[in-house]
Amino acid sequence: MSKHLLPLTFTLLLACAPLAGATNEPPLVAPQGNPPAPSPSLDLQEARVEFLPSLDLFVFEIEVAGVAGSTTPVARGALDGAPVLGYVFPTTLEPGDVGFGTGSGVVALAVTSHPDFDDTPLWDENGNRHFDDDGVTFHSHWVVLVPDQRVAGGLAVAEIEAAQVGEVLPPTNPGMPMLMDSPGFSVVLQGATLRVLVPAARVYGDKQFRFDAVSAYMEVGPGPDRPLLGVYQVYDVLSGDLSLPFAVDRAP
Repeated sequence: MSKHLLPLTFTLLLACAPLAGATNEPPLVAPQGNPPAPSPSLDLQEARVEFLPSLDLFVFEIEVAGVAGSTTPVARGALDGAPVLGYVFPTTLEPGDVGFGTGSGVVALAVTSHPDFDDTPLWDENGNRHFDDDGVTFHSHWVVLVPDQRVAGGLAVAEIEAAQVGEVLPPTNPGMPMLMDSPGFSVVLQGATLRVLVPAARVYGDKQFRFDAVSAYMEVGPGPDRPLLGVYQVYDVLSGDLSLPFAVDRAP
């Protein structure tokens, strides 16, 4: 299947392992804003995760056809319907491998931009010595994705009860009631390449996980008829079918 036959509706396979294309049913809810138009900056060409033993470090890397990170969403002016643009690495890691105390689903490293809010209160990604104004700067998150057929992408970040935030999320979480963390991993944008530097000590368990790469548009949508953070448009999937076929490379 061509990787350009998108957007698709996605479902999770048994045991929340690889993701796969599913149906052509229309979404039950439409995005409240306007997703950015497809562009070379969202057209994925290659992806790689390399483990560097000498630094005890993972380097997650995506190469695009254009300039990585050059497309960002237009602010909506409100949290409800706030746009989120992301480069996402779905993986075969378990939620506990990245610090979540509960949950099941597909663990993904997401690099996102969202101008309407800042959800990394411990980190100053734009380097201006303020910690609450850099949501538009591409930054890193761990998320757990689960099926949600209310949106065209068929996926959303798993939600939890508000009382669970302090119990099941790592202490670097942004305080939102879903399986999302703000770990502060460095994001490096250089021309066509995006890299995320992840200390191996921050990943428990299997260091030889499998992964895929996706570019997608999401929205914040609190309310009973839409997910808190759902996937509304998929621009590209490197594998073509979200089968998570790629393995970690190990440097000498």
